[in-house]
Amino acid sequence: MPELPTYWLRDNCPCAECRDPRNGQKLFQIADLPEDLAIAAQCEMNGNLEVLWSDGHRSRYPLAWLAEAGDGDGRTEADKRLWVAADFRRGLPEAGWEAYLADPAEQAAVLAAVRRSGFAVLRGVPTTEGKVCEVAESFGFVRVTNYGELFDVRVEPDPNNLAFTSAAITPHTDNPYRDPVPTLQLLHCLENSATGGDSGLVDGFKAAAVLREEAPADFAVLTGTPVPFVFRDRGTELRADRPLIDVDALGRIREVRFNNRSIGTLRSGDRNAFYAAYRRFAAITLRPELQLTFRLGPGDCLIFDNTRLLHARTAFQQDGHRHLQGCYADLDSLASTLAVLHRRTAALDAVAELFAGEGAGEYLGEAVTMAEHMLQAAAAAEAAQAPAHLIAAALLHDVGHFHGTLHGRDLMQGQDNRHSDSGADWLAQWFGPEVTGPVRLHVAAKRYLCAVEPDYRARLSEASEYTLKVQGGPMDDAQAAAFAALPGAADAVAVRRWDDEAKAAGAPTPDFEHYRPLLASLMK
Repeated sequence: MPELPTYWLRDNCPCAECRDPRNGQKLFQIADLPEDLAIAAQCEMNGNLEVLWSDGHRSRYPLAWLAEAGDGDGRTEADKRLWVAADFRRGLPEAGWEAYLADPAEQAAVLAAVRRSGFAVLRGVPTTEGKVCEVAESFGFVRVTNYGELFDVRVEPDPNNLAFTSAAITPHTDNPYRDPVPTLQLLHCLENSATGGDSGLVDGFKAAAVLREEAPADFAVLTGTPVPFVFRDRGTELRADRPLIDVDALGRIREVRFNNRSIGTLRSGDRNAFYAAYRRFAAITLRPELQLTFRLGPGDCLIFDNTRLLHARTAFQQDGHRHLQGCYADLDSLASTLAVLHRRTAALDAVAELFAGEGAGEYLGEAVTMAEHMLQAAAAAEAAQAPAHLIAAALLHDVGHFHGTLHGRDLMQGQDNRHSDSGADWLAQWFGPEVTGPVRLHVAAKRYLCAVEPDYRARLSEASEYTLKVQGGPMDDAQAAAFAALPGAADAVAVRRWDDEAKAAGAPTPDFEHYRPLLASLMK
């Protein structure tokens, strides 16, 4: 392994002394580290780099983590799919509203499309006023501006913005005079019976990339010239000085602000060079091959990246009604929601692999596999109309038996593998105590029931009777009283009873995928 920077390595120590295990935030200041910090010893062991520091601290770094490449924050052109209109000849990135709400995978696909391609359309969003805010709140928060929490896009008798007329609107970004600019915009169509009024999008990053390729000097002018963007009406006066094309420290396109209606008077720099570059860039944004045109119908909600995509509208006649409601939101919340969805998907994939892999193995001498046993327990809970957290606990109660992931010992060899504790600890990465509590207590619940219900023990299977002895046997009176007083005792007993039922060979049950949405809804 190549030599790693000393302070970088120590600053990234993942141990609980250095980082809060709940949120990963660092518990020390960089200046707290000694001036003469050095690595006293290091070795690779079990997939980790073990480091002993000169001040006595010990760190352990997964080798896979050390090998990871930096992936940035996803906001620059490097992480986007730059497009032209023809790329969507087969259709726009879209999903139905009900499917989006019900299926985390569908929601993740929509949000990923906004993040990568810059936009997506939700179909079938109820045409009730204010619904656009609910769409924004499905992944983030509404950004309130001088236009309010939401705004109506329709012909107004005394408009303070050309958007509130029937005139054609050329490709532009919104609110360039605001800093920070709202990074997302949503437009929800309530009615569109007028002739005209079609919507349009242009990939501003693509247009900027074309400018860089065709006229690099003009690109340099637009990335290096702060432009005054201004908005004023009776109650508002806003200004932000930003370049039309913003790049990061590595020169990658990160933001486009383009709005001919709001550009102020440039009074510094080479104005001739700026206007030559500005005109060239404007002409690129109007190229037909870059303009994606479509019509929003009632119930359609367009979500798009306002720091990247330019949006437009054709003129429309007042022979019908065109009414959209819009609001602003921000990309950081969308990216956060998407990351959590991906994290949950990865976790559920890991559990699904256990069911499909080790789950096909024998279950403690019973006539069912481990996966069949847990699926039957979940099905019994579902048939009893148990709350979601108990169905999940019934489904997952025996994950502690999966040796490959949890490194349990073999219960049937006479050693208590404490699978209820190891399973609950593993699940606690993603689930709260309402799920992990019954998992942790389901073995104790068997011992409790043997103590308080005389005929319960007689109904145990041969294998379950054997494991009862390994796990400590029936509780005594004091232990049973203490267990009954626990807040989660009733839930644990319920899971235990479903556990006992779930040993019927060949019993039909839903598969793991049936429970995935339920599990996703309960994850942290």
